[in-house]
Amino acid sequence: MDTSLALRRAFGKFATGVAVVTTNGEGGKPFGLTINSFSSVSLEPPLVLWSLTNKSPNLEVFRQASHFAINILSSEQRQICNQFASKIDDRFQNINWFRGVHDLPVIRNTIATFECRRSQLVDAGDHVVFFGEVMECEQSDLEPLVFFSGQFGTTKHDG
Repeated sequence: MDTSLALRRAFGKFATGVAVVTTNGEGGKPFGLTINSFSSVSLEPPLVLWSLTNKSPNLEVFRQASHFAINILSSEQRQICNQFASKIDDRFQNINWFRGVHDLPVIRNTIATFECRRSQLVDAGDHVVFFGEVMECEQSDLEPLVFFSGQFGTTKHDG
């Protein structure tokens, strides 16, 4: 068996939430993509991270952006996940969103949103890790969209 395939399958055994990271592209055009590589880092200062493969055609937009938002999707937002993972030109088409801090595109009705100032980029293997200082955050008690072993699911929580 290919070692990278075995590693990918093993990584997939860690259940994650699903998020859409957004920013402004050229001319202020809203830009975003689906990720599951989000993690909290620190409370003081408030830091988060996410990563993107070096092979991504979207990498330069985020390398150039000074700010980004992480939108953690609810179980009702699987279509948003799919749309932002697609190759369509306007991923924001028919998406309920607004302009937040620093004019960032923010998706409505998520379980949590973190609007961030990019604080650091780190080249790490075949990915770039983006660190952001949280400037604003919001959260709700909606059920999360979960990704595990290559499939989507949900999880119940007791609130």
